[in-house]
Amino acid sequence: MAGAASALFLLDIKGRVLVWRDYRGDVSAAQAERFFTKLIEKEGDPQSQDPVVYDNGVTYMFIQHSNVYLMTATRQNCNAASLLFFLHRVVDVFKHYFEELEEESLRDNFVVVYELLDEIMDFGYPQYTEAKILSEFIKTDAYRMEVTQRPPMAVTNAVSWRSEGINYKKNEVFLDVVESVNILVNSNGQIIRSDVVGALKMRTYLRCVFWLFDDICGMPECKLGLNDRVLLEAQGRATKGKAIDLEDIKFHQCVRLARFENDRTISFIPPDGSFDLMTYRLSTQVKPLIWVEAQVEKHSRSRVEIMVKARSQFKERSTATNVEIMVPVPADASSPNVRTSMGSAAYAPENDALLWKIRSFPGGKEYMLRAEFTLPSITDEEATQERKAPIRVKFEIPYFTVSGIQVCLH
Repeated sequence: MAGAASALFLLDIKGRVLVWRDYRGDVSAAQAERFFTKLIEKEGDPQSQDPVVYDNGVTYMFIQHSNVYLMTATRQNCNAASLLFFLHRVVDVFKHYFEELEEESLRDNFVVVYELLDEIMDFGYPQYTEAKILSEFIKTDAYRMEVTQRPPMAVTNAVSWRSEGINYKKNEVFLDVVESVNILVNSNGQIIRSDVVGALKMRTYLRCVFWLFDDICGMPECKLGLNDRVLLEAQGRATKGKAIDLEDIKFHQCVRLARFENDRTISFIPPDGSFDLMTYRLSTQVKPLIWVEAQVEKHSRSRVEIMVKARSQFKERSTATNVEIMVPVPADASSPNVRTSMGSAAYAPENDALLWKIRSFPGGKEYMLRAEFTLPSITDEEATQERKAPIRVKFEIPYFTVSGIQVCLH
């Protein structure tokens, strides 16, 4: 088994210990001070941004959330990625209880914090980090904690993310595919970087299965099929659409990983409620869905004219919503005069940009923006050339996936 954490520290932004829990007895509270000293030294080195610090036989792994540092200290050879992931799950648990994880919320609920630290880690090994399950036997009311006489069955059986005995009048499963596309295009229209990051988000309301003969309550099981190229080739099947190559796949703990590795079948007993079943990434060439062109013309250093053309490059049956196009303008520009063929535009001097908002942008459409700004009449002749910031475009397209992923739920 991999090495265990010796202690878990919660520190404020100045490195002072708010709460700490010793699990193995081989570190002291003084280790937090040594950690923060090494952390300050790391801040002076721009090349060192890793979340691991080593000093005098002790390894510190940490993350920062709001004004709180979460840090584990260990003298053993630990799996750093596992403990860093555990710290992120600790943040999720605290946010479930306190709405926001901040120094003030920790000070107001330190009794509950200690109870949670006792449950989520045992002798330095991570245990239960499902907030919904923990909330069944650690309850808070006006900063007071009540513990039930016995933990729920989920903590004592093999399925720690779902309680037994859940019942609904009807079974319901909701599945959403949410993808984020990141594209960087240079001034010549060439795509420099393009990737797709996606997630399968589920909401399940399933009742437990009852066997008629022995009357034993069982867990509902679901299976998921994807148009994954590796899966289709392994099964010797072809797909009507295109197959995709999924990368950096990360599953919720409910998925049976051994079965996925054997035959690429996604089989799982879902938690009750909302959760992310899977996240993935695709390094694929994607054309910009909304193409933006801008022309900037300066007139005798007294005014500047900007013409922006936005064109949607997706099918007409789809519509982009909440479109925001941020066009940079000179830092000393003033007196904006803006006209748009669709949507509204406003000058954002704090960002040195013009923000163009279009609530609905159907496919195959093109819209224009014209803006005129006044420039100061006196300029610094020796001033360095102004850096040209990029145009930024943000939008959402419901019921549309760039990757072409197809999901079948059984």
